[in-house]
Amino acid sequence: MASMNMSYLDPDVVVLIGIPGLEHVQFWIGFPFFAVCLVALLGNITLLIIIPTERSLHQPMYIFLAVLAATDVGLCAAIAPKMLAIFWFRSYSMTFDNCLVQLFFIHTLQCMESGILLAMAFDRYIAICDPLRHTSILTPSILGHMMGGVAIRAIVLVGLLPILIKRLHHFHSVIIAHSYCEHMAVVKLAAEDIRVNKACGLFVGFTILGFDMVFILISYSLIFRAVFLLPQKEARLKAFNTCTAHIFVFLEFYILAFFSFFSHRFGHVVPSTHILLSTIYLLVPPALNPIVYGVKNKVIRERVAGIFLLNRTS
Repeated sequence: MASMNMSYLDPDVVVLIGIPGLEHVQFWIGFPFFAVCLVALLGNITLLIIIPTERSLHQPMYIFLAVLAATDVGLCAAIAPKMLAIFWFRSYSMTFDNCLVQLFFIHTLQCMESGILLAMAFDRYIAICDPLRHTSILTPSILGHMMGGVAIRAIVLVGLLPILIKRLHHFHSVIIAHSYCEHMAVVKLAAEDIRVNKACGLFVGFTILGFDMVFILISYSLIFRAVFLLPQKEARLKAFNTCTAHIFVFLEFYILAFFSFFSHRFGHVVPSTHILLSTIYLLVPPALNPIVYGVKNKVIRERVAGIFLLNRTS
């Protein structure tokens, strides 16, 4: 409900404009993003079919990979439909509550992905530094507790963000200069004191992304130390080769994550560039993850090849 000074009291609807400055080409920008989403969905659904049905992949690393694939499917489902509706059909409006729901799911799945990458780093650390105890440490029960802890941590901490936004009632605008409901993009609409919201966003970011990144770096410093102490060159290469896929996924996720995180709060990045990169950060890793792990794993490659050959002969 707008007043004379163009403030809004408890708005029912927000407007997502997509990519500010590039509205005239958003229709065409939608096609590469659609292609990336399609690759992400096909790749991750393929992993979710192959890993449970292939007994040789019933190992902690690939169980984590299956959970990561499910998370990536959820992330694409949370972002792509509304984003493509904005780009292709000019469907800009969204109810405020649905915006908060999208915000919750996007950030929760982001945080879960970070936690899964930490669990995968821990798996590589045990596999290389203490291989004889690998199966006794990472039992199915422990794996379940780890994934449950990752999910609960993300849900509880990210759940604070929409709750704190709901305590805000006065907004100077309902126009969100973004292609999806991002926490700070929504918070900046408020015409009230948002210091608590900003502090909570920083707390959640550093508690999850910062904590996970530090411990992943510690894990890999210990892994590299153990690898370089191996006496044979072939053994060192084999051990390092088991980590390359995870290192690539870890770097792409955290470099883009922290760029998006800091540029929204402290940077002076052109809005169109920031929004493009933040959207790429959310959609490109889900597309690359199954490709990276599929290329590195012979069993997955053979199963995928078998699926395509079966479809070609049928």
